[in-house]
Amino acid sequence: MSYVIDFPGIVTLPVAESSKSFPVGRIYCVGRNYAEHAREMGHDPDREPPFFFMKPADAIVQNNATIPYPQMTRDVHHEIEMIVAIGKGGADIPVEKALDHVFGYGVGLDMTRRDLQGEAKKMGRPWEMGKAFDNSAPCTAIKTVAMVGHPAKGAIWLKVNGEVKQKGDLSELIWNVPETISYLSKLITLRPGDIIMSGTPAGVGPIKPGDKLEGHVEGVGDLTVTYAK
Repeated sequence: MSYVIDFPGIVTLPVAESSKSFPVGRIYCVGRNYAEHAREMGHDPDREPPFFFMKPADAIVQNNATIPYPQMTRDVHHEIEMIVAIGKGGADIPVEKALDHVFGYGVGLDMTRRDLQGEAKKMGRPWEMGKAFDNSAPCTAIKTVAMVGHPAKGAIWLKVNGEVKQKGDLSELIWNVPETISYLSKLITLRPGDIIMSGTPAGVGPIKPGDKLEGHVEGVGDLTVTYAK
């Protein structure tokens, strides 16, 4: 295949203990999926239907990268998440069959330009530019289901410069992974290569140039990213 313009090609994530890569198609993020995070964002954590926003695949940053502080913002926030890699597509997937569609899991960061997001909300405008910007989705390699099973509980945390800022447990998800997959598949047809960022626990907050972020999901992996000074 030849193209009429230069094109960077397919975005991929490494697959742990493999020479093969996972091709990333679309990134769906679940909003306010931990009760304490919903509260800190000023919302009622009652079990409302989940909502989703997207990031472009090329927002992905590989583990252990150093990246520039984003432009047009003074308030970038960290949001640590377990990511779910879809290996088999489908629509209207029943909850009890949802995990059959998972290829594996990883650790990701939903980096957010909170000031841009907040201003867009006040004006009643879409807030993609608060979420879907360059380098806004650092991710680890994907570990297959055969390696890690289907994590439903276990610690999830984030440190900034060695200090714990976010801490929670996967069991605290308002909508768990199979429920999330099922609901999303009623809105769109899931495709192999889709990534779901499953939500972040409480403690989100700002980072600055020079900060080192270390994220962890028990049994899944560790993510490190540094912001250039």
